[in-house]
Amino acid sequence: MKWQLPLISGAVAACMLLLWEWLPPALGVPKYIIPQVSDLWLEFFRMWRREDLGMHIISTASMSVLGFILGAVFGAVFGYLLGLSPFWEKVLSPYILGLQIAPKVAFAPLFIMWFGYNAWPKLLVTVLIVFFPILVNVLQSMRVADRDLVNLARAYSMSRAQVFWKVLFPSSMPALMAGLRIGATLAVIGITVGEVVGSQIGLGYLIVFGQGSANTAMVFNAIILLTLIGIAMYWAVAAIEARVLHYIPRAVTA
Repeated sequence: MKWQLPLISGAVAACMLLLWEWLPPALGVPKYIIPQVSDLWLEFFRMWRREDLGMHIISTASMSVLGFILGAVFGAVFGYLLGLSPFWEKVLSPYILGLQIAPKVAFAPLFIMWFGYNAWPKLLVTVLIVFFPILVNVLQSMRVADRDLVNLARAYSMSRAQVFWKVLFPSSMPALMAGLRIGATLAVIGITVGEVVGSQIGLGYLIVFGQGSANTAMVFNAIILLTLIGIAMYWAVAAIEARVLHYIPRAVTA
């Protein structure tokens, strides 16, 4: 039944919230270590009234979406270009690998030194983090494309552009959408890193502010809101994927 899955999920969530509310006090855990759910709720309304929480949510969400879009565009474009040019892929692969291995968190202080305490550092960190999984997915899909279909298209005298748009690009869509789903979750991580390292607005800033003031409930609320933003972005990409890849059969559960 369709109603069973949301019902079971809701029951699991309710049990977890009840355990969170009653278990820490029963075990003698102080509130400054693990606050109760009721404490988080009260702190949420206080943050909304006095900390301008709505502004911080909008800032983090908008920058996450913008960084995700830019990272996705750059990653897909570079992936397709390198996939179409094996020579340049071999030339640039060591540099791409080195940049991918380099910890992206370490770039945040560098970007702050270059651009100052504004939106650019956290946006650039987000773009970097989103860029690579999409690039790798697209490039891999171009490598494993069906050579028989490519040869057949060439036998019909199709140009390179026609081969790309009619054969290679459609065959890469599942890998591209998988990379976009990964990138949607990584975008929130990237924007949080940028805000934690150096920002005066956003949920990452509230995490640092809550830590400095020993307000554990504020830190928990900021983490929960960041998680919800990531889930919303993932669901949005999944909905787009379902529309774009509607021709792919879905697994049928018993």
